[in-house]
Amino acid sequence: MLYLYRFSILLYLLAVRYAALFKPKAKLFIEGRKGLLLKIKAQMGQETRPRIWMHCASLGEFEQGRPILEYIREQYPHYAIVLSFFSPSGYQVHKKYKGADYVFYLPIDSASNAQQFILNVQPSLAIFVKYDLWYYYLRELHTKSIPSILVDAIFRPSQGFFKWYGAVQRKMVHLLSHIFVQNEHSLQLLHSIGMEQVSIAGDTRFDRVLSVANRVESIEKIEHIAEQYQLLIAGSTWAEDEQLLADILPQLPANWKLIIVPHEVDEQRISSIEKLFEGKIKRWSSWDEQTLDKQVLVLDTIGLLLKLYRYGSIAWIGGGLGSGGVHNVLEAAVYGQACAFGPVHDKYQEAIELIESGGAVCCADSKEFSAFLQKILQDKNYQEQCSLAAKNYVASKGGATPKIIDYLEAKNWLSTL
Repeated sequence: MLYLYRFSILLYLLAVRYAALFKPKAKLFIEGRKGLLLKIKAQMGQETRPRIWMHCASLGEFEQGRPILEYIREQYPHYAIVLSFFSPSGYQVHKKYKGADYVFYLPIDSASNAQQFILNVQPSLAIFVKYDLWYYYLRELHTKSIPSILVDAIFRPSQGFFKWYGAVQRKMVHLLSHIFVQNEHSLQLLHSIGMEQVSIAGDTRFDRVLSVANRVESIEKIEHIAEQYQLLIAGSTWAEDEQLLADILPQLPANWKLIIVPHEVDEQRISSIEKLFEGKIKRWSSWDEQTLDKQVLVLDTIGLLLKLYRYGSIAWIGGGLGSGGVHNVLEAAVYGQACAFGPVHDKYQEAIELIESGGAVCCADSKEFSAFLQKILQDKNYQEQCSLAAKNYVASKGGATPKIIDYLEAKNWLSTL
């Protein structure tokens, strides 16, 4: 089955090369990998410290892995941290991340690329986050007896690991030294295919959002508007989300503002949002901070969403109206936001549990979101109940990071000088 695996990677690469002709993100994917192995060799050549390598697919996975990296950085400062990304979305945002000594794209998975990458990086431990596994990298790590772990994993019966055609995926699972899953169901699924080196740790994203919330980092530019208005904050939005928000905007009282934080902030996306809310919208970059005379503010910058949520009264979490699925609901829930999002959330345990706890609602369209909004506006007790439920849910789920670290220390995969 390996030939099918190699063939699928080749097809993917050809598709990205074609897309790069007219899509900036695909172009970054291709351009970022030109001469990549030589770049890695040159940068790593003088490094004498032991190295820990963490690989993330993109932004969301990085936020999950981040608490582990930050703990290692603080408690084991003699390690050099190597961080890799598959997607430009992750690399472009965090290529200057100060918590890592080296940040690279991951070369396309092949036997030769994996050999060269591992030879140059020479990790003493490899950490993969959630799901982005690559056969030749795992095989090379296994061959060289370098421990490799998967953290924050969640498995479903529909995945290839558990299908007749998933032989290569099952091989990848068994090449890992240990897997930390989020729930009992994932553990049992892995046991069903003979993988016993598994333990339940939970989701390190809870540790991340709790840490940020406890630091209470303020955004000076938003402080005065939050003192004057209640805020509906829409995070990680796509076009479908923005249309829903445009539909319900007339229902917002005069003492409310809508803040939109789109998932992508390129000029084309921002311009399309401005057109949708024409005459009612202001860009973050052009706002003078003294007064916001528009009903809508759109952020055309990145990195503020997690801190911004603390100023809201209601949060709409984007992605749940499209095929990709809802984005991070915890970033809003940790501040006690009454949350709402679309129906495409069945693959996200935290979204399901947040609804079950009473801290969020699922809204399939603008009509349902309008009903939720009106209930919030008319019933202060209901809003407070949602808020408390959301906050308590997140607070109850922390602790995955120390479980993982304890295991690594027990195995001597993390060691002092």
